[in-house]
Amino acid sequence: MIDQFVIPLLKIVIVLNATLVAVSYMVLLERKVIAWAQSRLGPMRVGPYGILQPVADAVKLMIKEDITPVRADRWVFTAAPIISMVPALIVYAVIPFGPKVSLFGRQVSLSITDVNVGLLYVVSVASVGVYGIILAGYASNSKYPLLASLRASAQLISYEVAVTLTLVSVVLMAGTLSMVSIVDAQYNGRVWFAFVQPVAFVVFFIGALAETNRAPFDMPEAEQELTGGFHTEYSGMRFALFFLAEYANVIVASSVATTLFLGGWLRPFPNVAMLRFLGFIPSWTWFLIKSFVFLYIFIWVRATLPRYRYDQLMRLGWKVLIPLAIANLVVTGIVKVLLS
Repeated sequence: MIDQFVIPLLKIVIVLNATLVAVSYMVLLERKVIAWAQSRLGPMRVGPYGILQPVADAVKLMIKEDITPVRADRWVFTAAPIISMVPALIVYAVIPFGPKVSLFGRQVSLSITDVNVGLLYVVSVASVGVYGIILAGYASNSKYPLLASLRASAQLISYEVAVTLTLVSVVLMAGTLSMVSIVDAQYNGRVWFAFVQPVAFVVFFIGALAETNRAPFDMPEAEQELTGGFHTEYSGMRFALFFLAEYANVIVASSVATTLFLGGWLRPFPNVAMLRFLGFIPSWTWFLIKSFVFLYIFIWVRATLPRYRYDQLMRLGWKVLIPLAIANLVVTGIVKVLLS
């Protein structure tokens, strides 16, 4: 009873709450890092050094008037932000944060569940979030949000192909779709997949930027061109859900990249005896550190690179990344056959 229901339920509650808190402070981190890049202070008024700014933002959004346009499709208009938010949260069901640990005399795995098609589950669920963006633009009954939502769908299709092909290369290396087993394969192989699959690693990261609508690929939200993007007609908590979904997806992308390419919870060079002292640091801490590095790079890219034009974005996806991913997959398959 405890192992089947209570422990999984506790894991779900802990992961969901940790994710929502992380999303809130990811916003603060982004504002602080971009302020540092631009030689200014960022939020400083609420709490010491502005650390309570996420709380103030949440209160403001909760008490802000929630408006629905008169001619909007009310049910779809309300469902769209939920459809965007839910997939970003349930992806964490298969992401492992560490190996099995002993708690109160029980062996507990630091993941909600481990299924043998975990990577397929991640790809499938993460792709559903774009439907929320499409429906938001459609239900708003406004031309600019509709244009932005169509951009989002075209963008997702373009970069989803390249990202999926890179994931197939990782599956060939690991021989499994299980997220836990992929981490184990990097331990048994004595090297992280980022070193043996550098092309896949770079393509995955660029594709993750595009799929999460982050700069320089933030076409669905291009304020200068679309007056605000697909969420122009939204306000209040429904508006907040879209931003929660975006930042939750950024954290998910960082977690997946950490699991697939940087050894997940494994310490750096886990088979090197000279670095054995690093084993005293808890495994889940290594996972968080690696994920944080990815989050910082996401913010760094936003503070550094200008936005692509839409034709440049499509050209990069179809003419550069997809051919690179296909070539990488073919070479990986050939090498695996020759070495087997």
